[in-house]
Amino acid sequence: MIIIPAIDIINGKCVRLTKGDYTQQVVYNENPVEVAKQFEDAGIKRLHIVDLDGAKAGRIINLKVLEDIATATGLVIDFGGGVKTITDVSNIFNSGAAMVTIGSLAVKHPEILEEWLMEFGTDKFLVGADVLDGKIRISGWLEDGGINVFEFIGKMLSLGVTNIFCTDISKDGAMEGPSPELYKTIMDEHPEVNLIASGGVSNINDVFILKEIGCKGAIIGKAIYEAKVPLNPLTGSEGNYIYFY
Repeated sequence: MIIIPAIDIINGKCVRLTKGDYTQQVVYNENPVEVAKQFEDAGIKRLHIVDLDGAKAGRIINLKVLEDIATATGLVIDFGGGVKTITDVSNIFNSGAAMVTIGSLAVKHPEILEEWLMEFGTDKFLVGADVLDGKIRISGWLEDGGINVFEFIGKMLSLGVTNIFCTDISKDGAMEGPSPELYKTIMDEHPEVNLIASGGVSNINDVFILKEIGCKGAIIGKAIYEAKVPLNPLTGSEGNYIYFY
């Protein structure tokens, strides 16, 4: 199981929102590069970067943050937020990301995503299914996507996308535990999906639960920043822990 710390960017700073509410943000570090280096020093291999400014504005804003982190570390990075054009995709890859995260565009214009998949390959994209009460949300979680999560994931799988992360918005940043029932139902309905859980992890036991039900990874933000989930045990330190990478 892959542990993927999240760096969410607003105004070039590392922040976390609560339940997707832009008015409830906490700045954890004004230097995201410093945070990324700390993750790498702890043995982390992957990183999830979200341009929250870009997601809200509908255009990429914090590409420089990606470039700086990719230059300063050897982390395998996925980056998203405000991706709209094939030029955006190329710019993200050229700035050092290994994968492009797609959310709103996959909901609104799956035909465009299909063209990108043919151009770059399905393994170069990580599709986000952001869910509130079973329905997909888009545009930085601010709008109803008009489709339920099971239909959306089924559509993505039909395009050849198997790497999908699912965020239960009601849990994100709330430190109230993840949504294993939702994830288990998704995997039961779509067993071919490589599902990464996102949102709500509050302690190491939550991580064990997600691993036990078959999630391929977990994106963790606030719980790491507030030391509720220690990095060292997740990356193979001594002790009675399940080994992650």
